[in-house]
This record gives sequence, C-alpha cells and structure tokens, in this order.
Amino acid sequence: MNGFGELRGRFRGALLRPGEEGYDEARRVWNGAIDRRPALIARCAGADDVAVAVRFAREHDLPVSVRGGGHAVAGHAVCDDGLMIDLSLLKAVRVDPEARTARAAGGLLWRELDGATQQFGLATTGGVIGHTGIGGLTLGGGLGHLMRRHGLTVDNLLAADLVTADGERLRVDPESEPELFWGLRGGGGNFGIATAFTYRLHPVGPMVLGGPVFWRLEDAPEVLGFLRDHAADAPDELGVTIAMMLAPPAPFLPPERYGTPVVGLVLVWSGDPEDGRKVIAPLLEVARPVAELVRPVPYVAIQSMLDGGAPAGRHYYWRSHRLPALTDQVVDVFADQLATITSPFSQVNGWAMGGAVSRTDPEATAVGEREVGFDISFAAAWLPSDPEPERHVAWVRAGWERLRPHSAGVYVNFLSDEGEAGVETAYGHRLKRLTALKDRFDPTNLFRLNANIPPSEPGRR
Repeated sequence: MNGFGELRGRFRGALLRPGEEGYDEARRVWNGAIDRRPALIARCAGADDVAVAVRFAREHDLPVSVRGGGHAVAGHAVCDDGLMIDLSLLKAVRVDPEARTARAAGGLLWRELDGATQQFGLATTGGVIGHTGIGGLTLGGGLGHLMRRHGLTVDNLLAADLVTADGERLRVDPESEPELFWGLRGGGGNFGIATAFTYRLHPVGPMVLGGPVFWRLEDAPEVLGFLRDHAADAPDELGVTIAMMLAPPAPFLPPERYGTPVVGLVLVWSGDPEDGRKVIAPLLEVARPVAELVRPVPYVAIQSMLDGGAPAGRHYYWRSHRLPALTDQVVDVFADQLATITSPFSQVNGWAMGGAVSRTDPEATAVGEREVGFDISFAAAWLPSDPEPERHVAWVRAGWERLRPHSAGVYVNFLSDEGEAGVETAYGHRLKRLTALKDRFDPTNLFRLNANIPPSEPGRR
C-alpha cells in the first residue's frame, strides 16, 4: 500500500494488514453474518492517531469505516478494501461525582462506562446490552432503561470530541459549535469520528427494582392492552422493554414452556422500591405470569441481563417501526409472527417510550419524533451453520411489511438495509438541516459507511 511506511512512522497504535497476526480477530464485528476484509485496520491509541488515519484515507482515496463497539447490525464498522479506523483501544473514563459528569473515550462499551459510574451510585441512559459501544448508540440517540426518567442518551450529552473529515480535532458543545452539537445528537457518524463524550449523570442504584416477567402468548392481548392503555401515564421511574420469543430453557421458566411462545416484559424501576412494587402490581394481576423475577438487583446486573441473548458471532438481521399504539391489529401481527418464527433465537422486541423522552422538544436534537408510543423490532438471529439463512430474513421482512400501515417512523439506530428511504423516514424534515451540516463538515462523504446522510453534491471534491 502506497504511503504505508510513512503512516507507520506517524501512528502510535497497531496497524494490521491481511494475513498479519490479529487481523482476522480485529475485523470481526458483533454480527457474525458480516464478513468483510479491510485493506488496513488502524487500531488507534489516541485521538491523534484517529486524525492521522483520517488524513491518510483522504490522501489515498480509501473507503473508511469506523469501529467503536462494532454492534451495528448492518456491519458499518468494517469495510472491504478500505481503512477500518478502530477505536476499541480508547478506554479512558473519568467520573466527577461532585459535578455528576463523566468523560468517556469513544472505544468504551456500556458495561465499562456503567462500571465506572456505578462506583459513585451514578448513571446515564445507555444501552441494555453491555457489550454495545457507547459511540454508535450515543450518536444515534440512545434508548435505555432510564430514558423515561432521564431522557435519551443524547439528552444527557454535554460535549463530544470530534475528528472531522479534514483530520482536524474539534470540541463540540452548545457554546462552541451549537449547530453541529445539535446534529451529533441523533445524526450518527456522518460528521466525524467522536473520540470522547462528556455525559450528565444521575443518582441511580447501586440497586434498582427490576427483572423480567413472562406470560403465555394467549395472554398477549390482555398484557399488551394494559401496556397500551397505561404506559403513557406510567411514572417516569418505570422503564419497560418488550421481548416476545420462544421460551428459552432457562431455570426460571417451567420446563413445559420451553420452546413455546411467550410474551415478556423487562421492568426496571429506578425510584423507591416500595413505590415501584405498587406501580407494577396491577400489571402482574392482568394475567397470571408464567414466571416473574422482579427483584431488587444491582443496576449493573440489569444493564447486562440481556447480554446472553445477543452473543457476538451469531448471525443477525432486523427491521423496526415506531408505533403510536399497540392496537389489536398490531398485537395480532405479533402473535402471527411468533407462530411462524423460524429460529429459537429470534424475537419481537421493543420499548415503551414516553416520560422525559416525549417531554423534550423534538427540535432540540436530530433524533426525530419523540411521541409517546412504542419502538418495535423484528429481530432474527441464527447460528452460522444454518443452511437456510434466507428464511430468517424473510420472517423479519414479512412482519415488518405487515406493520407498515401502522408505522409512524423509525429510530435511526434500528435501521438495517432500508437504504436512503430508511434514512429519510428516520429524520423527516430534519434531513435538510442535517444535509447542510454534511455539506459543511464532510462534503465528499468520507464518512458514508453508516445510516448515511449524503451531501447535497456527493461528487464534489
């Protein structure tokens, strides 16, 4: 590769080429269905390395992908025949318990950030899979168990350090770059590479009241109907995640239920436990649960509780919708999908929105609409050895198509292969404002391996 020797002289981290030790491990991402081979992997040791790598890619006209946690289902973190800029070695984190802030390097995973902030009984809204990277989740918006009380992750973002497409380093906050700060909060990786984030923290834990509750599929109309009627007015302290699946062979489920469809809710109450028990009690009385594990548990345990259901290396595909309500027709689609599910690892899952999320002005960030409602995904997962992966993809698309008449949009971090149409649906009228930022900070679309917002003149250099 031309210029490689010069790059090695300026780069402090590791540079890996095909065939070299560590290359194959470094190019693997969470979704095992992604199998791409970069021409070069730059494992950055700091923000200066990121800037050097960006300049090298521009000088040599290389496609660029950016890896944080590598959790995007579409595999945006890794490219073929280009430069993969790997942030996974950037692990520094500093918590200021008096100011209730944390400064976190862009390669951290959520379990690492949670582990640092929970030492002081603090947290911010973050992903519910511990091995998700903080970068992609934050830049797309950030859903989590705490969002109804404390808002999305971007609502708690105070500043970001950015390397632009010119290889320049910027600190972005409401004072220094207010328009770019708006765009970073939901616009994804379109405007640069975020090497560090500063978050607002809140008193949370170390114990919360939470855990899963499972019902029979036959109870779905009553359970989801109760959720539809009461989630919007539920106290902000209550987080609700939906998980409908084939019952796994878990010790807390009756053996006769293994492999049968169940409706699950993961409940997390971040306030006073006694108040939480009173709020949750009516839901448990709607129908008799198959299993109920709502208990006082460490917040870090709740944050990693779902990790086992999303291991790295399994093959994944999903599509999503934002639904204003869980109507009877929507619940019927869920039941039909579970009846025709093609893999024991697949799920219909989602989030109850509302609370602080929906009280925030939708124009305050680039995330998109914030109405009270539900984000729902059809998420397929299967083993690499499966001889018919197409049937799992078809299962997702069939359910997604049936919900299209009920959809009010899509959350950008849940996009997969919808392409330009999906990006337009996610951002709506905000896309014009985001395109103006793209024109200013990345007019050649160097950062295009993402939920891409193309510049208005994509051929310009």
